[in-house]
Amino acid sequence: MKRVVVAGEINVDLIFTGVSELPRFGRETLAQTYAQCPGSSSMILAMGLARLGDPVRFVGRCGDDAFGRLCIDALRERGVDTTAVIAGNGLRTGVTVVMSSRTDRALLTWPGAIAELTAEDLSDDVLADAQHLHVSSYYLQTKLRPQLNELFARAHAAGLTTSLDPGSDPEQRWGRELIDLLHNVDVFMPNGSEACAISGTDTPEEALQALDNGRTRIVIKLGSRGATTLDAGKTLFAAAYATQAADTTGAGDSFNSGFLHAWLRDRPVLDCLRWGNACGGLSTRGIGGTATQGTAEEALALITAR
Repeated sequence: MKRVVVAGEINVDLIFTGVSELPRFGRETLAQTYAQCPGSSSMILAMGLARLGDPVRFVGRCGDDAFGRLCIDALRERGVDTTAVIAGNGLRTGVTVVMSSRTDRALLTWPGAIAELTAEDLSDDVLADAQHLHVSSYYLQTKLRPQLNELFARAHAAGLTTSLDPGSDPEQRWGRELIDLLHNVDVFMPNGSEACAISGTDTPEEALQALDNGRTRIVIKLGSRGATTLDAGKTLFAAAYATQAADTTGAGDSFNSGFLHAWLRDRPVLDCLRWGNACGGLSTRGIGGTATQGTAEEALALITAR
């Protein structure tokens, strides 16, 4: 198995769980527990792949500060190659406040260094000896975003496959340029609401059809319902696995790690959905996106038990 390169954001999650209602100006809301942990869609995916046994190199920018060092240490402890992480240069590490209930969550992010990543940070040397390039949080990567077409084309020319998780658009503009970019993306992994917003449709099923370009594998995450994709024009669906969920933070990113783990091994697409669902479910057992990510053995046990 060659290396997976994950390019994206580095930030710390401050997670408040057991939140009964979202805070409102002029009022105070209590949480049941609080945790500080490594966050960001990109980091959670990278650490999930490493937990499954895949070699991973991370590319990102952060501050040379306490939060940045916490994140880099967490990646290294999981076995992720951080030699392409750039820390300092007057930057500060981003922070996300996560307010989580058992069924949903709200995020408040200060981007910090997130927007500073560029395609130049992903040199040919960084991509060497890799088989796949993944990018997360399309809408937060304001410098990388206009360079992604060229970056993905360069990755393909070097023999890599590519994947993209768009994340949410804080401006709620959901521009057309992302749909055009998909012609250079092998696997696209939005959640249901993101897929509908990007495609301008009302349901994930409609979004699958609208986003289908005959090339890109569109995988839509449906949370507790599972996940769906098109295969030879037919809709495939895989149900989620029941777990004792403590916190859903990063479950979609752990889904991505499970799906890619199977997809990069050329497993049937329905099996890939099941691996994604298993890894997403296992990650909800504890607080934060990375604390309880599943091993390959745990994911396979959950899949075969059904």
